[in-house]
Amino acid sequence: MYVAPFLVFVTLMAVERSIALPAGVFYPIRLGAVLLTLGLVSWPAISLRASAPWSSIGVGIAVFLVWIGPDVLFGPGYHHFWLFSNPVTGSPVSSLRPALRQQWGFLAIRTISCTLMVPVLEELFWRGWLMRWLINREFLKVPLGAYAPSAFWAVALLFASEHGSFWDVGLAAGIIYNWWCLRTKNLADCILAHAVTNGILSAYVLYGGQWQYWL
Repeated sequence: MYVAPFLVFVTLMAVERSIALPAGVFYPIRLGAVLLTLGLVSWPAISLRASAPWSSIGVGIAVFLVWIGPDVLFGPGYHHFWLFSNPVTGSPVSSLRPALRQQWGFLAIRTISCTLMVPVLEELFWRGWLMRWLINREFLKVPLGAYAPSAFWAVALLFASEHGSFWDVGLAAGIIYNWWCLRTKNLADCILAHAVTNGILSAYVLYGGQWQYWL
């Protein structure tokens, strides 16, 4: 329920890369498969009633500013430094071919996925499941937003690793989202904050030509 959409998403991402299917063909398939999993498997676990909607929006905006902050302050070469661009973390270069950047149908699907789908599946997995599972394997007995230092920091670090060359800002985002989960004890607030971050970042990518943020 909490894990399945994330597993479907990353598995299909790995398949897409391993067999080198065109993103324009495979991305809608991945979107459909994850949405189907969310609808059939995870819907009972999904809450969309934020307890602090305006504050959650503010948190989402803050994470967006943190995300682009180093590149704005230190220049576009910041994430090309060896600490961020290497064989382990990859490179801060978009995987989107130039032709796809002109296909507005694909860009609309990608934006909807980043803004509405990814926050749900990631919050279900990272803060809805893993942060509680690391406290107690019978995670449903653990209240949402329960705090254990080891679980808090493990999830923040793993969340950072998921973001490749942007692991530094990914770590900051993971810490903030974890803290917001502890503060609100409501997954809907985390989903809303995450959706705001991704939505503004997607707009920044599209209108500012900052394609490197779409790895």
